[in-house]
Amino acid sequence: MMDEGKYTKWVACWGNATSITDRREAVYAKDITLRYPVRMCFSGDRLRLRLSNLTGTEPVCLTRVWVARCTEQGVRTNVPVTSGGSTCITVPPGREVQTDEVPLPIAAGDMLEVSIYLGEVTQMNAGTLITGPLSRGFFAYGDFAEADTLPLSLTRKTNWFYFLNTIDIHTLPENRALVCYGDSITAQSWPDYLSLRAWKNGWRSVAVIRRAVSGTRILRQYDCITYQAYGLKGSVRFPIEMNVAGASHVIIQHGINDIIHPVGTDVNPFRPWTDMPSLQDLVEGTSRLYVDHARSLGLQVWSGTLLPIYGWRTYTPERDALRSAFNHWLLTSPLFDGCVDFDLAVRHPSHPSAFAEGFDSGDHLHPSEPAYKAMADAVPEELLR
Repeated sequence: MMDEGKYTKWVACWGNATSITDRREAVYAKDITLRYPVRMCFSGDRLRLRLSNLTGTEPVCLTRVWVARCTEQGVRTNVPVTSGGSTCITVPPGREVQTDEVPLPIAAGDMLEVSIYLGEVTQMNAGTLITGPLSRGFFAYGDFAEADTLPLSLTRKTNWFYFLNTIDIHTLPENRALVCYGDSITAQSWPDYLSLRAWKNGWRSVAVIRRAVSGTRILRQYDCITYQAYGLKGSVRFPIEMNVAGASHVIIQHGINDIIHPVGTDVNPFRPWTDMPSLQDLVEGTSRLYVDHARSLGLQVWSGTLLPIYGWRTYTPERDALRSAFNHWLLTSPLFDGCVDFDLAVRHPSHPSAFAEGFDSGDHLHPSEPAYKAMADAVPEELLR
């Protein structure tokens, strides 16, 4: 491939968080193929995958993992992925495994399909739910890891991403990763729209890496199966999720769940009022758990303001006042290299506690698709160029 001799650096070109999956009746799978298509934003001469069983309680055996490069000209190349030379990859509970390097030339714009076949009974405890125009997956009953296409009658779509945590590419030295860290707001569409914006504008040296889990809080986590899928608290998540090759910047948009979750044990036994943070709690948690660690990694750190919550089922003026006070700190604190004012991008001009017309998904907490596009447009150019 052109420029092959210039590939000198590993950079994450796609990434997700790994968290506890939703606790349902069925938590095991067998004889199933997972397939995840990823558009490659960089060219390079080889790949490596990070496979995660971070929140699993049992070893998982990935019977076969294959990657397929699909060029814009329609040429498809299937290659097996190994770890320690073995095509059967075992990931211990609470651990992540980086695969052997995969010598597969990639051109920016190619589609990469990662297929994982689970031949034996496998605990499906490690994964994350994400959505957006670039975020989709499939599962099929049977072994189709090497197949060019999945059989229509045995296949369904899924937005649960199991085990696949990060794709790194050996690429040009100017390429880098921008990490978007957060909760369900970030697990949904705005990072995908940010990737599309960068690609459309020709800013081809940055990859947008999503590290987001719905329901997560900065300061606390749930240990009951009802809310276990809300994930790990910030002190546990952040050091693991900032393991991103070639990262230069992180945008942190996190904290709304700390504010809206507590309702009192008379209403919900798992959500005591003692969980309600003060402004100082949020400031100290963000500073100590996030900013200090990101700085130790040499990252530039950008904050992201919290979005409107007027009309949400636990909305109160007191919660909104705390949100506003925290936003003021996020906007003005010298701890950050800058702030992305997501709140300003989506709030109603005359009713700033609420979303602007057409920007509310309907639950008064999560944005609509046009609002997610507005959030992506609010990210300064300097983070993408």
